[in-house]
Amino acid sequence: MSDITKQSLTELVENIKNKKLSSTDVTKAFIDRSEKSEKLNAYITNDFTSALDKAKKFDQKPNFDLKLPGIPMAVKDLFCTKNIKTTAGSKILNNFIPTYESTVTENIWNEGAILLGKLNCDEFAMGSSNETSFFGNVQSPIDKNLVPGGSSGGSASAVAGQLTPVTIGTDTGGSIRQPASFTGIVGLKPTYGSCSRYGIVAFASSLDQAGPMAQNVKDCALLHEVISSYDPKDSTSIDFKRNHYSKELTNNIKGKKIGIPKEYRVDGMPKEIEDLWQKGIQYIKDCGAETIDISLPNTSYALPTYYIVAPAEASSNLARYDGVKYGFRAKGENLIDMYEKTRSEGFGAEVQRRIMIGTYVLSSGYYDAYYLKAQKVRKLIKNDFDEAYKKVDAILTPSTPSSAFKIGEKTNDPVSMYLNDIFTVPVNLAGLPGISIPAGHDTKGYPLGLQIIGKAFDEQNILNIAYAMEEKINFRNKITDWWIK
Repeated sequence: MSDITKQSLTELVENIKNKKLSSTDVTKAFIDRSEKSEKLNAYITNDFTSALDKAKKFDQKPNFDLKLPGIPMAVKDLFCTKNIKTTAGSKILNNFIPTYESTVTENIWNEGAILLGKLNCDEFAMGSSNETSFFGNVQSPIDKNLVPGGSSGGSASAVAGQLTPVTIGTDTGGSIRQPASFTGIVGLKPTYGSCSRYGIVAFASSLDQAGPMAQNVKDCALLHEVISSYDPKDSTSIDFKRNHYSKELTNNIKGKKIGIPKEYRVDGMPKEIEDLWQKGIQYIKDCGAETIDISLPNTSYALPTYYIVAPAEASSNLARYDGVKYGFRAKGENLIDMYEKTRSEGFGAEVQRRIMIGTYVLSSGYYDAYYLKAQKVRKLIKNDFDEAYKKVDAILTPSTPSSAFKIGEKTNDPVSMYLNDIFTVPVNLAGLPGISIPAGHDTKGYPLGLQIIGKAFDEQNILNIAYAMEEKINFRNKITDWWIK
């Protein structure tokens, strides 16, 4: 039996069902590797003792009809987990222990999975590098000097470093796809409303969406099959007929039309990203699909639109953290002083920056000029995609404008940091599904990703395209285990 932690989710499920492995074997293996990974700083909270107990109980009375039978898994610390600390990477929630479970994680546990622990993330999911977390930055298993991307950087680092077979992240403007690209894994941002937002610490309510992160497309499809469900507890959850994504996965994409948008060729984009894109176009053709040049004319407005809409919603959502109901509370001379000190001490610099921006664009005299106008532009961006999908079945773009950058390189340049989301935010603004798959390396050997964008609720199609391309690309991640102590 090969090293357990190197096996894919699909292999682990099959080996447990065939009794070649026990849940205890698998759980012990991932705990052992996770305990050696302190340098990565991927975990905020672990639940290893409880995980082993649950694995032993599963082995005593196994249920092989479940989709994730006895599979250990760590999840992003933005999902509320009953009786287990949930911090959202922030000081203000440092001691918050929910009394309820998020719907997405509940779906996972109901299918037999076991919680290993909670993974580090940018504070309230605000960041592109996992450097804004109150608990310190996560390092990439690719290279100790690199960021793993954000905000789901802990999740990406844990999957790439084989601390967990798969995980879930959240994507508000690219926070699954960008770190997936930076660490050489697969990350799916589902259609808005496909996965419940109930029990997820809110950043921007009209953009946030949970999604799977995995070593390969098949694992990604299986996990998405588990987490995607209609939830009456979430007013934005959409009731539609969901596919059996893993069972219906196919590499036959002959006759598909794939759009290549000219607007994604941005100024200053490295030649290696353009070369990767061209290779991706060739892979598409080799799979029997056809590529068509298309235009998404309002793409250039997506980033400024996002950085008005998202901070505005964040400003509203984060108003609840006042030191009164739960979480961190600073001492103050009076109520107002307590409010001010709690929020100034409890929130980090990036969160404060976005609250200030959001409050400004929602304020009297500026609401029409900024927020209302941004919503109108958002509609135009969605219309661009709707028009394109009259001619094509999916769209192929780069995932990010570069490979992973160094820790600290962009900390003092917020605009440069925000530009990392240039290829991912249009998908969130339009509420569409997008998947990032590893597709090559740059000259330094760092991973590069390609993004496939689909029609609303057409996850099966983009998973199939990704699956077909994955076979052609045959990507191999360059994990050195530099961090094993």
